[in-house]
Amino acid sequence: MELRDIEIFLTVAEELHFGRAAERLHVSVARVSQAIKKQERAIGAELFARNSHSVRLTQLGVQLRDDLRQLHQGLTQTLERARLAARGKTGTLRVSLFPANIQELRRYWETFRARHPQWELRLRVSAYQDPFAQLRNGEVDILVTWLPIEEPDLTVGPLLFAEPRVLAVAGDHALTRWSSVSLEAVSDFQHIAVEPAPDYWFDHYVPVLTPKGRSIDRIANVNNIEEIFMHTVLGETVTLFPIHVTRYFPRPDIAYLPVKDMDALPYGLVWLSAAENDMIRAFARVARDLGPLPD
Repeated sequence: MELRDIEIFLTVAEELHFGRAAERLHVSVARVSQAIKKQERAIGAELFARNSHSVRLTQLGVQLRDDLRQLHQGLTQTLERARLAARGKTGTLRVSLFPANIQELRRYWETFRARHPQWELRLRVSAYQDPFAQLRNGEVDILVTWLPIEEPDLTVGPLLFAEPRVLAVAGDHALTRWSSVSLEAVSDFQHIAVEPAPDYWFDHYVPVLTPKGRSIDRIANVNNIEEIFMHTVLGETVTLFPIHVTRYFPRPDIAYLPVKDMDALPYGLVWLSAAENDMIRAFARVARDLGPLPD
């Protein structure tokens, strides 16, 4: 199996969606499908059970994913060390982000690079599904996410920012007759969901109950912001966001309404405690020295 085919298999195994895997790898869906079929022919059995609605790993696919993940990581790290050495670099810090305001966080990236030219900094956007797996399987070193985090194997670092909340609704939604909304209004409509994810973590993003004890129902399981917008535009859901989304995703078919009775949503650094190293500590020091973004 070629290295690229291994990457395709592992990406499909993570996304469980051929289109999203193709997008991440910057190849066509046909190329992804071709690679998976080639692997299945070579092995003599299906790696994915798929139909028009879903993709899931077979038992053999799970076994192959677990076996290949560590092998691929070792090969990737070996090649990366060679590439870095050729450029005079000694390491790479990989940061994955849930928030979309990467440009507003630029001072942290630039200060780290200026202080530590011997290290490379790479940024990526996080998928919502299984949010802490990327830390635990060694794909990334630091995660920028909303807080709180209550995972015993993870360390929570400095706060980067905290923002008020807005509710995204379709442009023709009934709520658009108001200039702002209360959290109570959210309970009249359905919201998105993220699985698998710790309940306490997602409950801080979308509460289970309103202040008066009314349930906030979740129906649409999503893995990225484009899926959120799709369900919102179709009127299937309303969506709570931090306010920076209004700056980075202005859309003619979406209205953003300030939510007047929710606390600001804090975002900070998180990393795997057992994997803490000089690069992680250096980036955390940069964040502490610069402090959170101004309100």
